[in-house]
Amino acid sequence: MSARPKLVLASGSPRRLALLAQAGIEPDALLPADIDETPERGELPRRLALRLAQEKLTAADGRRKAGGEHEGAYLLAADTVVAVGRRILPKPDLAEEAADCLRLLSGRAHRVYTGLALMTPKGGVRTRLVETRVRFKRLSREEMDAYVAAREWQGKAGGYAIQGLAGVFVVKLVGSYTNVVGLPLAETVALLAGERFPVHQRWGNPE
Repeated sequence: MSARPKLVLASGSPRRLALLAQAGIEPDALLPADIDETPERGELPRRLALRLAQEKLTAADGRRKAGGEHEGAYLLAADTVVAVGRRILPKPDLAEEAADCLRLLSGRAHRVYTGLALMTPKGGVRTRLVETRVRFKRLSREEMDAYVAAREWQGKAGGYAIQGLAGVFVVKLVGSYTNVVGLPLAETVALLAGERFPVHQRWGNPE
C-alpha cells in the first residue's frame, strides 16, 4: 500500500489552518514564508495576489530544501489582497491605518483577491486567482471607533475580518465567502484534487 501523500502549507495563518480543517485536510507541516509584500509601482491587485502567492511558494520550497525535509510533498501557498478599484489596502499594524481602511470601505463595494500556488511532488506549479465582491454598509463614527478599539483588524488584509465582528458590516457578497476569510475552499480543493491529492480520502474514515 502506497504512503499517503503529504501536504505542506506555506503559511502559519490560524484562519487558513481552520479552513483546511473544515475541508478535512490537515497539513503535515507548516513553512511560513517571510517575504516583502510591498506592491510594485503600478501593480494591480490581481497581479499582486498571484505574485505574492508564487513568491511564498518559492520561499517555502527553498526552506524545505535547505532543511532536507518534506521532499515529495505537495506545497500550497496563498495570499489575499483587498482593493477598492486599483487601490490596494494594507494589512494594518497601526490603528490609524485600520481607521483609514474602514473610512474607505464604508458604504462602498470592494474586491478581495486570493492567489493560490501549488507545487506538486514532481515540481510542477499550478496557480489560480479567486475574486469575491463585497459591499459594506455605511459605517457610523461609533462603529468605526469600536471596531478599531477591538483590534480584530491587526494584520488582516483590508483591515477587517469578515468571520468576526466585521461580519455585521457586510450587506452584499458575490463569490466565495471563504475567499474573504483567507482561503477559497472550493477552488483550493479543486486545485489539490486536480493534481491527485486525495482530498476526500479521510471524509468517510476520520482519524
